[in-house]
Amino acid sequence: MQPTSLQQLLAFISSPQNNFGAETWATLKLSIVPILLAIVISVPLGIVLAQRPVAAFLATNASGLVRAIPTLAVLAALAETPFLGIGFRPSVFALFLLGIPPILLNTITGLRGIDPATVDAARGMGMTRWQILSRVRLPLMAPVLAAGVRTSAVQIVATVPIAALIGGGGYGDYILLGLDLFQLTPLLVGGIGIAVLALLTELLLGQAQRALTPTGLRIAAASDEGAAGMRGAATDAAGSASLAA
Repeated sequence: MQPTSLQQLLAFISSPQNNFGAETWATLKLSIVPILLAIVISVPLGIVLAQRPVAAFLATNASGLVRAIPTLAVLAALAETPFLGIGFRPSVFALFLLGIPPILLNTITGLRGIDPATVDAARGMGMTRWQILSRVRLPLMAPVLAAGVRTSAVQIVATVPIAALIGGGGYGDYILLGLDLFQLTPLLVGGIGIAVLALLTELLLGQAQRALTPTGLRIAAASDEGAAGMRGAATDAAGSASLAA
């Protein structure tokens, strides 16, 4: 492969023949639609399962098993399904399946990690089950849920190029083109495009997770980190003193 300059990358992007705008829109659709579907399905399911210990245990293990299945294998299986075929729909379905486990696991973990005394206090104040869920449980588990959405979204965005193998489109088309023609320019355009999109997703959802974390929890976390750092420094100092002695 010949080295690629910045001018060549810009020329490739600006060329109407390469449909960069259309491929960008296809990549965004393949990223956003599965993420939204995963949230809509996983959060209510996690809320229901979190109330049942056995069901929560089974769902947790099943989610881990699903994550072990290669996405490429799922795409190949869906491509052979008559009612899905190839293209956008099977790609979205496969990416949607990839995004379920982190959100489902974090929803269950966040709800089951809430102090029962907090729920009992809300119940003692006369709150209904819906009020406890909407005013107590969901706000307390929101940072954990946001972390699951963040993980799921980054995984989906990073896996979007594989959808090009079954006609899903997006930046994966450029990567396949570069591999087929043994050209570095389309490979870089597709790879850098996905990397930038994944980085932006990580940064934006990281800020959302921080915004959803109550101030008290952030202060407590910072205090714990500071205390851990002080303990580590004291241990190092004691070790240095003993060596010097």
